[in-house]
Amino acid sequence: MPRNIAVILGHPDPAGTTYCAALAERYARAAEEAGHAVKLIDVAKLDFPILRSAAEFAAPATSPDIKAAQATIAWADHLVFVYPLWLGALPALLKVFGPAAYKPTSCHLSPLASSSLAPHHRVANLQQN
Repeated sequence: MPRNIAVILGHPDPAGTTYCAALAERYARAAEEAGHAVKLIDVAKLDFPILRSAAEFAAPATSPDIKAAQATIAWADHLVFVYPLWLGALPALLKVFGPAAYKPTSCHLSPLASSSLAPHHRVANLQQN
């Protein structure tokens, strides 16, 4: 059964020359060749504010890039996160993207856990160690 897949590239380098970028591109190409629909969210190329308060988190998204990312995430049946592990954790830019994209005011998305993104979402992580 074909799926709608959102590939979220979380490497902070916007040049697109990293191993993570190559991995995300290859995953997307293989999924398309298998008959799935794929959209890429390259977090490094997005323009969005850092949320610094509970009020900013509670307010609706104003960034066009975040609104587009939220629409892509809502469209997807399957989410794939591709990112490097830096000092055992996600890159800071991907950490900042999470609260911006998963605000409680964004349709059915929830910031609580990947299992509550939407009833139909499946999540996969591809990490570069």
